[in-house]
Amino acid sequence: MKPIVAVNFKAYYPHSFGEKALKLAESAKRVWEETNVKIILAPPYTEIRGIAKYLEGSEVEVYAQHADPIEPGAQTGFIPLEGIRDAGAVGVILNHSEHRLKLADIGWLIKRAKKLGLKTLVCADEPETTAAAAALNPDIVAVEPPELIGTGIPVSKAKPEVITSTVDLVRKISKELTILTGAGISAGEDVYIAIKLGTQGVLVASAIVKAKDPYQVMKDMALKALEAWEK
Repeated sequence: MKPIVAVNFKAYYPHSFGEKALKLAESAKRVWEETNVKIILAPPYTEIRGIAKYLEGSEVEVYAQHADPIEPGAQTGFIPLEGIRDAGAVGVILNHSEHRLKLADIGWLIKRAKKLGLKTLVCADEPETTAAAAALNPDIVAVEPPELIGTGIPVSKAKPEVITSTVDLVRKISKELTILTGAGISAGEDVYIAIKLGTQGVLVASAIVKAKDPYQVMKDMALKALEAWEK
């Protein structure tokens, strides 16, 4: 196991697209090479293929930000799992607070993703719903109180009990499932605290994607993750 820094590009413009998206991928690859921390990137659909190709040969993983609970076919405007896999993604984020899914649809997508060889990272808003998601057997769960997302107020400081309660509940279901936390994670110290509270890492967005120097922020988080992990 390695600590994880997962970066959700969201749809910030221009930060998440084109050359700037590739720069984020370059920063992630550099941080991975220097720290060996596991990095997951979730770019917009339009950027998956280019970023996945750039990262070939590295251990930085590319996830899609969402997939729809549908089979390929006459489905205008929807994204099936097959499409993101063929674009080069190795996993998918499901049920982010900005793109909610029904529990039954999450379960369907997890099962289908496993058949297709895709990993799943399921988000939830509180300990109980994270535990419910864990029972569906994804690869990763991430607890993110939605009221803290994008505020710069880290859950690891504002609501540490959300993290510890989540860890307690999820561990009753699975001793091995990877647990992340997100919402307001802004600096390396937030990552350090999150890991010391029992998680394996963090899910981050604007603090890295919109940073003046994404590489420095990402590296700081990776180094603090390692520091907490080794202690």
